Amino acid sequence: MTNDEKYMMRAIELAKLGEGLTRPNPPVGAVLVLEDYVVAEGWHKKAGEDHAERDCLKKLPPIATSLKNATLYITLEPCSTHGRTPPCTDIILEKGIGRVVVSVVDLNPAHAGRGLKLLEEAGVEVVSGICEAEGRELIAPFEKRITTGLPYVTLKLASTLDGKIADSRGDSKWITGPEARERVQEMRRRSDAIMVGAGTVRADNPSLLPRPSNDRKPFRVIIGTDIPEDSKVWNDEAADHTLVRSGDLTEILKELADQYGIMHVFCEGGGQLAAGLIEAGLVDEFAFFMAPKLMGADGLPNFGKTGGLIADVNNLKFQSLEQVGNDILIKAKPER
Repeated sequence: MTNDEKYMMRAIELAKLGEGLTRPNPPVGAVLVLEDYVVAEGWHKKAGEDHAERDCLKKLPPIATSLKNATLYITLEPCSTHGRTPPCTDIILEKGIGRVVVSVVDLNPAHAGRGLKLLEEAGVEVVSGICEAEGRELIAPFEKRITTGLPYVTLKLASTLDGKIADSRGDSKWITGPEARERVQEMRRRSDAIMVGAGTVRADNPSLLPRPSNDRKPFRVIIGTDIPEDSKVWNDEAADHTLVRSGDLTEILKELADQYGIMHVFCEGGGQLAAGLIEAGLVDEFAFFMAPKLMGADGLPNFGKTGGLIADVNNLKFQSLEQVGNDILIKAKPER
């Protein structure tokens, strides 16, 4: 691993601290290095607050020497226009930083490459594409929203090895172990909205909130009707972030992106909603938690779909496999 890659991976690590907090902005991290020493670090903590570059450079301690030989590592191209905060290119030039390394060029067509060009014209050495795969993965929800107008959808399903998410009476507590359930809390904290079907709310009365929240307050999106008035989603501290919708799933997702700035939807089923998202081609990533258990033929299936033919199967590509406690987490993406 080169020095550029080492420091960029640190910037990506910092950026992840902002996941679930920055909507509609992407999570971004920044690291300032001088003579192979980290001088300052920062990340984007919340929309409307300092971007990562400004957060980093505001923490810069008094330095007698010039920053002409310093390198600023940023996970995403710095902005060059004035929005809710000033352009990050301004503070980079103001501090006299001689080299800027970015992972991913801005994906917004209105800005792509503009910030880097401005820096280059001012005499700053610019390098892009360092740890680009990791950088693009970090901002995949932002990229999906900015390029398609739809949020990135992660579909999580916890099931037995024979693909059952509940028994014949609808009882699903608990198929997976405590470690897997804690990982789900982490996934909730990284998301802008938690989505489930109305049947799940009627059966389990879940809060759908990450515990602990770590200052996250994702929207809860319930697909369907007949939500009981005493449901937690109507009566807890996040009741104002509960949205109930029915109808075309594509239009619902588009509304979430347009009206609420939602970039990442974390869907936790159930089977009918999962099938609807898959058939509409709306799932970007699957997270299968598989428990070493067998339920039997009368258990409720992962996907509420019947009559499928081998010629019509949905092909996925495995991304990773990890043991989480006694369970297995399989991440996969659709082949497109």
